[in-house]
Amino acid sequence: MDLVAYWQQHCAPFIRARFGRSERGASLVEYALLVALIAVVCLVAIAFLGKSASQRFSTVGSAVGNT
Repeated sequence: MDLVAYWQQHCAPFIRARFGRSERGASLVEYALLVALIAVVCLVAIAFLGKSASQRFSTVGSAVGNT
């Protein structure tokens, strides 16, 4: 029996069964963490930029209202 046939019949199925697990759960967790990180970044950006944007809109609104 040659080495390639032995590998295909005995070793390859064992390695596939041992290390060929599905990683769908891990992918789902990675996507959930990514969405949570994006949400946190958006909330922080709104918190920091919201105050200055509100002041600018108020300034522009009062300037337009006076003309």
